[in-house]
Amino acid sequence: MNTQAPQRHDDVGECVDAALRRVGKRIVLATPLAIGKPNAVLNEFYRRVARDPSLHLTIFTALSLNRPVGKSELERRFLGPLVERVFGDYPDLEYVRALRAGTLPANIQVRHFYVQAGAWLGVESVQHEFTSVNYSHVVRDLVELGVNVLAQQVAARSSSGRNELSLSCNPDLTLDLFPCLDQARASGAQVVTIGAVNRRLPFMLGDAVIPEARFDLLLDHERYDHDPYCPPQLPIRDVEHALGLNAAALVRDGGTLQLGIGELGEACVYGLQLRQQRNDVFRAALAATGVSTRSAQAIERLGGLAPFDRGLYACTEMFIDGFLELYRSGILARRVYPHATLQRLLDDGVITERIDVELLVALSRAGIEWLDPADFDGLQRAGLFLPGTRLAARGVLLAPDGARLEARLDTVEARAEIAAHCLARRLDGGRVLHAGFLLGPRGFYGALRDLPEDDRQRFDMTRISFTNQLYGPDQALKIAQRRHARFINTTMMVNGLGAAVSDALDSGQVISGVGGQYNFVAMAHALPEARSILLLRSTRTSGGTTGSNILWNYGHTTIPRHLRDVVVTEYGIADLRGLTDRDCVASLLAVTDSRFQPALLGQAQRAGKIEQGYRIPDPQRDNQPEAIANALRPLRAQGLFSEYPFGSDLTAEEIVLARALERLKARNATPQGRARTLLAAVAASGDSTELQPYLERLGLATPKGWRQRLMARMVAGAISETLEPG
Repeated sequence: MNTQAPQRHDDVGECVDAALRRVGKRIVLATPLAIGKPNAVLNEFYRRVARDPSLHLTIFTALSLNRPVGKSELERRFLGPLVERVFGDYPDLEYVRALRAGTLPANIQVRHFYVQAGAWLGVESVQHEFTSVNYSHVVRDLVELGVNVLAQQVAARSSSGRNELSLSCNPDLTLDLFPCLDQARASGAQVVTIGAVNRRLPFMLGDAVIPEARFDLLLDHERYDHDPYCPPQLPIRDVEHALGLNAAALVRDGGTLQLGIGELGEACVYGLQLRQQRNDVFRAALAATGVSTRSAQAIERLGGLAPFDRGLYACTEMFIDGFLELYRSGILARRVYPHATLQRLLDDGVITERIDVELLVALSRAGIEWLDPADFDGLQRAGLFLPGTRLAARGVLLAPDGARLEARLDTVEARAEIAAHCLARRLDGGRVLHAGFLLGPRGFYGALRDLPEDDRQRFDMTRISFTNQLYGPDQALKIAQRRHARFINTTMMVNGLGAAVSDALDSGQVISGVGGQYNFVAMAHALPEARSILLLRSTRTSGGTTGSNILWNYGHTTIPRHLRDVVVTEYGIADLRGLTDRDCVASLLAVTDSRFQPALLGQAQRAGKIEQGYRIPDPQRDNQPEAIANALRPLRAQGLFSEYPFGSDLTAEEIVLARALERLKARNATPQGRARTLLAAVAASGDSTELQPYLERLGLATPKGWRQRLMARMVAGAISETLEPG
C-alpha cells in the first residue's frame, strides 16, 4: 500500500498524465463492474490511447453500461424523455460506443467477464474478447494478465473532522486486488491506483471504508460528480409472481438468503413480504396455484409457510434494492457477528445479544478457556467489550479503567472480574447483510444515501472472496453465519437431467456470463443445510413462437447435472438433489408447461431414462399459463400482485405505453403479424381523445406524413387493447 497521502488532482487530464508517467505505454487497466467505473477517467484513457498508436490499452471489466438507446423509431421516441429524466447526467463510456459501432481502435482491447444480458449478441469484438471465468477467479486472472492500473469511483464524506473514503458500490474485487498490487509493487513493478470521488454515490460501511493512502492518485472535483447508472424497475407479471411465491416458500426462518438481479429477484422479495405481512394471502395464493399441495413435502423440508420470527441474514454477491425492502419489512433481521463460536451460540438459542456473565460461561463451555488474539478481535468487533479494552501480551486483559485482568473465561473469579471491568451491555457489531456490489433504480441510491447511521452499519459491503466462496481462513465463520442458506438465482434453460443453461447459447454466443452462479451452486453443496434454487420461466416466446425452457438436451451447460439441486418454475418445485436420473426426469416433467410435456416425456423414454409406461399424474397435466392467471386474478383485483409492487420510475402513461409497445413488438414478430397490424392501421379511422396523452408522449399526437400517421394508428390500436378491462 502507498504509505503517503495520494497525489490529488482536480483535472482528469492531469490525473491520467500522472498515471501514464508511472506505468508507461502498456496499460492493463482493471475497473469495477457496473456503477463503480470512473467514467471520466476511463474516457480520458480511451481518448489518449485512441490518438496515440504507440500506446496500448487493455480494459478488463464487466457490465459496461451506457444509457439505453432504442433500436426502432418508436423505441427511441419512448426512451428519449425517460432516459433524460431517470439517468440524469450519467456520462456514457466512449469505449462502449466504439464497441457498438465497430470502431474500437486496434491498440485498445476490452475484455469482459460478464455483460448486460442479451445486449452483445452478434457483436464480434465483445464475443471475441469475452473471458469466461467465475467471479471469484477474476482477480487471479487479472494478476496473470499483468494489471498495472486500477481505476475506481469512490464515495467521500467528512466525519468528526476527518475525510473518509468508501469503495461504496464496488468493494467486490478491489479489496481482493489491493494485496496483489501491493505485492507487484514490492517486486518492482510500476503500478498505479486511481480513485475518482463521486459524492452522489452512497457512502457504504464495513470493509468498503478504506484509507486515502490506498490510492496513489485521487481525482476530486465537483464537475466529475454524476448520477449513477440506475436501471428502472422491470414489470413483474403473473409468471414472475408465481415463481417468487414458490421460492419464498423454500426460505427457512433464521436462515441466509442470496438473490440475483432482475424481476425474478424482486418477485421473491414480494413473495417474502406477503409471507411476513399478509400471511393469509400468501397461503391463499399458493393454494390457488396448487403448489402448496403438490409441493407440500418440499416446502416442509426446505422452507415453510409461516411468517418469519428470527428473520433472515443476506450474504449475497449483489445488494439489490429488494434487500432494503426486506430490511424495512423486518424480515432481514438476523444479525451475524464476526466470531464463529459466538454466532453458533446465538443461533442455537444458548445466548442472546444481551451481555452478562452467563454469556462468558457459554463461551467457556464451548471451548474458549483463554482469549487468544483472534478470539479477542472477533469478540471485540462483535461489541462484547467496552471501547478501550485491549489484549496485552501473556494473556492479560487491559480494561478501560486501567485494571489488568487475566484473559481467561474458565474460572468464576476471572469471569466476574471481566464482567465488572470490561463488558458492554449488548452485542453491537451485528450485520444483516454482506454484499460485494450494488446496483438498482434511482430511488435505491437515494434511500442508501439517506440511511440513518445505525441502519447503515448493518450493511457491510465487502470482498467477493467472502460472499462468493466458502473456503479460506474464515471458513468456520462462514459456516457459522450461513445457516440454512438459500442461494436463489435465475437460469434460462434446464435439460431433462437437471443441468442448467444460464450464460450462453449452444452456438457459443455469450448472453451474460457465469458471474457468481457457479460459486453459489457449489457452495450450496458444500455448506451444511444449504440449497441452491434456480428459478426458471417454463417457456419463452421468440419470433412469435413459444417454446419450452425445459429441454431434453442442449449444447451448452453452465451448471452440470451432478450439481443439480432445486429447480422452480411457475408451476411448482422440483427438488432434484440426490435423485436418480429417472426421478429427476419425472420431477422436471411435473413443473414443465403441459403443452410441452408429451414431447419431453417421449424424448426421455427414447433415451431410456424413464419407463415406457410412465404417465404424468393428473394434477400436473394442467400446467397452463391460464391456470396461473386465473389463480392470481382475484388477488390482483384486490390490488395485490401488481406489476410494480415497489413503485416505478415510469409515469402512469409510460407504463401503459410500455405494455402497448411490447404488445406491438410481439405482434410484429412474424410477417403475417406485421401484415395484419398494417392492415388494421390502414383501416382505422378517427382519433380518440382518450389516447391523445399517450400519443403526445410519443410525439405522435399530430403526425406528419403518411409514415407517422400509420405509426400513430398502429400505436393507438395497441394502446386501446392495453386499456381494455382485463
